[in-house]
Amino acid sequence: MTRLRRLPLCVVFVVTLVLLFSPGSAVPSGPPNSDKITHLLMFAALAFSARYARLGPRTVAAAAVAYAGLSEVLQATLPIQRSGSVWDWAADVAGVVIGLVVFEAWQGGRRRRDRGDRDVGR
Repeated sequence: MTRLRRLPLCVVFVVTLVLLFSPGSAVPSGPPNSDKITHLLMFAALAFSARYARLGPRTVAAAAVAYAGLSEVLQATLPIQRSGSVWDWAADVAGVVIGLVVFEAWQGGRRRRDRGDRDVGR
């Protein structure tokens, strides 16, 4: 079961690698700043799937924020026609926070249902 819990994290991580490090010419354009939504959703999914894989919340937050920062530095320095952005990093961090909060809310609901199921049998 533990390996299956890691699978979503692996998939999401590979997707983020592809999206963050594809050459700029391969990235579709959209309305101004629409890429911030993409950044937020990517990192929310990353944080959520990391918690689902049973990584601790502090570990997830620290690793995801570091990954976000590193990705922006690499986008600015690698020859892939991309640019690093503090605003993209901020969207990434917001996504991490949202992913962690959504996971905790989901787990809280599951715990309440589990307790309720046990209380019914008493």
